[in-house]
Amino acid sequence: MSIMKIILYLLIGSFSFMVVACRSAKKIQTAISKKDTSQVIMVNTNKFDSADFIRTVVSKLGKNHIDYNTFSAKIKVDYRGGNDKNYDFNAFLRMKKDSVIWVSINAALGIEAFRLMITPDSVKVLNKLDKVVQFRSLSYLQDVTQLPIDFHTLQELIIGNPVYLDSNIISFKKEESAISLTSIGELFKNFITINNNDYVVLNSKLDDREVGRSRTAVLVYDDYETKGNIHFSTRRKISVAEKSTLEVTLDFKQFDFNLNLNYPFSVPKNYKRN
Repeated sequence: MSIMKIILYLLIGSFSFMVVACRSAKKIQTAISKKDTSQVIMVNTNKFDSADFIRTVVSKLGKNHIDYNTFSAKIKVDYRGGNDKNYDFNAFLRMKKDSVIWVSINAALGIEAFRLMITPDSVKVLNKLDKVVQFRSLSYLQDVTQLPIDFHTLQELIIGNPVYLDSNIISFKKEESAISLTSIGELFKNFITINNNDYVVLNSKLDDREVGRSRTAVLVYDDYETKGNIHFSTRRKISVAEKSTLEVTLDFKQFDFNLNLNYPFSVPKNYKRN
């Protein structure tokens, strides 16, 4: 795998696994297959309204939806691949809602190595190491991630808002400090744990539903910081396993909402086009 594809995978693929697949379910199943390994507490509906409880949890989770005009962040990325390839770099991200996602990747000594610009219909990659520029359609993201990613979904993933809202919640577990929901979506089965106090996501386990694939992702959201009324996880750990395992840690060293930003992307004349 080339370093460019690794960077795209980290930027897009890692965020793509940060899926919070929750919504109010019209039906709550009262039984699960014996093969299901999720820990579940089934509540006596005569004494407890399960559907009402789940609607309340999902509603409170929805109040943490991040609304913004622009977003910027400095992210320290630590990648550990199953092929013994390790990469550490800083990513500077700028985003304007529904318009553009701009990323600058720094290599050693703070030298910019790559620059990406993603719009609702295109992907541009400036490889400053090899002096090459790539122009791709948005379908390139789908080729890299093997997921039906569009621009809206990608920006929601980056900012941390729930996506893939076509899931049905089939069970839940209520503890003193956390609530866990199990949902079934088109792509994944999602076992997600939410803080019982402020209803932020603590962790999520995703199992691929595609026949013939055994892709699993475990995500941990930590070190929440609050700006205004926005709760934002500044440290995220992702472990993805299929034929091999990769681990990614994303440390948001700084982040801001609604600043005036620019998104420069000029191509030098001596760069090759690919």
